[in-house]
Amino acid sequence: MHAARHSSAAQSPFELRFPSLSGTGRALSFPCDSSGSVHMDSLSERARNNYLLARALMGRDYGWPSVLASCQVQT
Repeated sequence: MHAARHSSAAQSPFELRFPSLSGTGRALSFPCDSSGSVHMDSLSERARNNYLLARALMGRDYGWPSVLASCQVQT
């Protein structure tokens, strides 16, 4: 499964991940705080649209989201 990660200006140690319910689909993940709150103002327009889409399609195209520790690679 591939996950599309949408970064923000401030890197977060957590991500809210919406798993794809399609076998060939893609999960979507977004930076969030430890309680799963996404700061939408920090998302790009494309990421914000994908976040709203994933929320609208929970149970149909995307599963219920979970908060995970972000595994970002620092360069």
